[in-house]
Amino acid sequence: MRMQRHVALIGTALAVALFATGCGSDGNDYSGQKLKPAGQAADDGSGGDSSGTSRKEEPAKALQVKRTAKLGDVVTDSKGWTLYRFDEDTAAPSQSNCNGDCEKMWPPVPAKDAEATAGIAEKDLGKVKRADGSYQLTVGGWPAYRFAKDAKPGDLEGHGAKGMWNALAPNGGKASARNVKQLTAVENKELGKILTDAKGHTLYRFDKDSAWPMKSNCNGDCLKSWVPAKAVEKDKVEGVDPKLLSTYERADGTKQLSVDCWPLYWFKGDKKAGDINGQGKMGLWHAATDKGKKAGVTP
Repeated sequence: MRMQRHVALIGTALAVALFATGCGSDGNDYSGQKLKPAGQAADDGSGGDSSGTSRKEEPAKALQVKRTAKLGDVVTDSKGWTLYRFDEDTAAPSQSNCNGDCEKMWPPVPAKDAEATAGIAEKDLGKVKRADGSYQLTVGGWPAYRFAKDAKPGDLEGHGAKGMWNALAPNGGKASARNVKQLTAVENKELGKILTDAKGHTLYRFDKDSAWPMKSNCNGDCLKSWVPAKAVEKDKVEGVDPKLLSTYERADGTKQLSVDCWPLYWFKGDKKAGDINGQGKMGLWHAATDKGKKAGVTP
């Protein structure tokens, strides 16, 4: 009887301990390891996924230039993960000063299999030998890193961390709001040179509008699909003659960007930067060239 009571007391104590650990506790057990909900992998800062693959070990492959509205052009790896630089490193000569615990949070990008693509000069890619003997990718001389706390491609959570970490610009500089281009002429493989806004939206012109006198005839339901482009600062354009730019005052008082007197729009059917889903819509909509002409249309 006494033995049964002793076993019951032990069982009760275990049940209380387990209940306390699962509800309202700090989630720590006696081994010092933080417990995680079922199916959630421990975050060791390595940037690995559930398969055990570490982003630290993945080559960057074909580097990409991603246009952002807040920081301008940012370098990413082939999968879209943002690459960063560290102020305590040096570029001439290249040297990484992020080791130990630092590199657990900021995995160095391997130099192997990295290649430049449009927007990144081949001469700006290089490598530096790390303290452990491995080779790390450099951009403009600056060692390149990923950030373990970026949860998905395109995240910029590491930018500005501790005032020393910044997303990489294509020339190895720091990505910055000062670099944002509000209007850019880019090369499209199907249409040639076309205009895009700060977010990479393709800009279109409408055949029912007129350039002289300048007038927009996209109103009412039309505006549900076609959004008037915002006016830009003329010192924040690239590949476009600023003299061709002006604004059209709409009926609601807002200012719409125009090129060579043609009002410009972006299309809600374009889901990502570079899309040209609005081209040829209803036979009336065309991507605008850097001269304000219709892209893809023979004069």
